[in-house]
Amino acid sequence: MKLHLEIASCVRATSKFSQCTKCVDACPESVQIVNNLPTFAKGTGVEAAACVGACPTEAFSLSDFSATEFFFTFLESKVRLVSPKINVPCLSVLNIEHLISLALASEEPIILDLSSYDPESQLFDLIEARIEEANFVLSSISSKQLETNLEKVETVLDAESKEETSRRSFLGNASLKGVMKHKRVFDEAVEAEELRSFELDSSVISKIKEKHLPDKRKILFTTLKRAEVPETFDVVATEDISFISQKYVDENCTNCQICYRICPTGALSSDKKFSLIHFDAMLCVKCHLCHDVCEPDAIHLQEGFEFKEFFEPQQRTLATFTIKRCNECGNPFTYTGGEQTCPRCLIEEEEAMFLHNNARQMRGES
Repeated sequence: MKLHLEIASCVRATSKFSQCTKCVDACPESVQIVNNLPTFAKGTGVEAAACVGACPTEAFSLSDFSATEFFFTFLESKVRLVSPKINVPCLSVLNIEHLISLALASEEPIILDLSSYDPESQLFDLIEARIEEANFVLSSISSKQLETNLEKVETVLDAESKEETSRRSFLGNASLKGVMKHKRVFDEAVEAEELRSFELDSSVISKIKEKHLPDKRKILFTTLKRAEVPETFDVVATEDISFISQKYVDENCTNCQICYRICPTGALSSDKKFSLIHFDAMLCVKCHLCHDVCEPDAIHLQEGFEFKEFFEPQQRTLATFTIKRCNECGNPFTYTGGEQTCPRCLIEEEEAMFLHNNARQMRGES
C-alpha cells in the first residue's frame, strides 16, 4: 500500500499563493513542501495515512484502499468497529466528515479502535482530535456519538458478535447495493444537484464541471439529507470546525474574479455578467485558497458557523457589482463611478499621455 498524490487536485498546485500545509502538519516526518508542492519518498505508504484524511480536496490517497468504498461496505456489515486490525489501514485515513457520516448513517453506535496507538504519539493526538471534533459537531445536530476503545479488539468483537443487528436501509427504500454502492451513479446524482445551483454561461459551466467536490463532502451531504432535522440550530465559533466555513466579502473587493475562478469546488461562483459573488457553504472545504489569492484581502471567515447550513443549505450572495460597457473598447467592466472607462483603457490612456508629454519635452515644447 503506497501513498499517491493527484497533483491537479492539490490547492498548492492551483496557486503559488496557497498557504495550505495540512498534509505536512499531519505527517511532518513523511511529507514536506518543495518548490511550493508536497513531496514525499516513492516508498511512502500507510505511515502517511494521516495526510490522506487531512487533505481538504482529497488530493492524497492510498493504493488498495478507498475511504469512499469503505464507507459503503462498512455500513453493509454487522460489525460496528473501525480498527486498523480489521478494516482500515489506519484510523487517520478517515476525515472528520467520514466520522460524522458513519455515525449518522448507522443505527448502532460506531466504535473506533485506538488500542493500536501509543497515547503519547502525535498520531494518537491527531486521531483523538478528529474524533472530538466529529462528536462536537454530532452533539449539535443529533443524539449520536462516536465511541472509542482502548482495549483489545477481540473483546469488542466478541461483544458485538452476540448482538443481533437489524439496520434499516440507509437510503430508505433504496439499498446500499443499489444507488449508494455504485459510486458512479452516486457521483452523477450529486453533481446534477450541484449544477442546478449555478447561474453561469456555457464557458464558465465547462470550468465548473472540472471542479471537484470531494467524495467525503458528497457522503456527508447525503447522510445529512436523511438525518433527523434538529428543532433548533446551534452556531459555533468558526475555529471550532475545521472542514467547512461561512464567509463574507468587505468593501475592498474589486471583483477581480480570481476567488471564484480558482475555488477548487465551486463554492464561490458568479452569474453570467460576473456582477456578483455567490457562496455555497456546503461546497466549501475550508482550504483557504480564496483568502490566499485575494490581493485586497477582502474575503473573511464569519466568526460563527451556523449548523442550519447542514440541513437548509443555501447559496448566499456575498457581493454585488454594477457592470457597464467601456465607452472606449466596449468591453464590460466593474463600474465604480466617474468616467465609463474600463481600468485597462484608463491605463492605456495614461501611458499614451505620458509618452506624448515625454515626446513634447524632448522637442523642447512647453
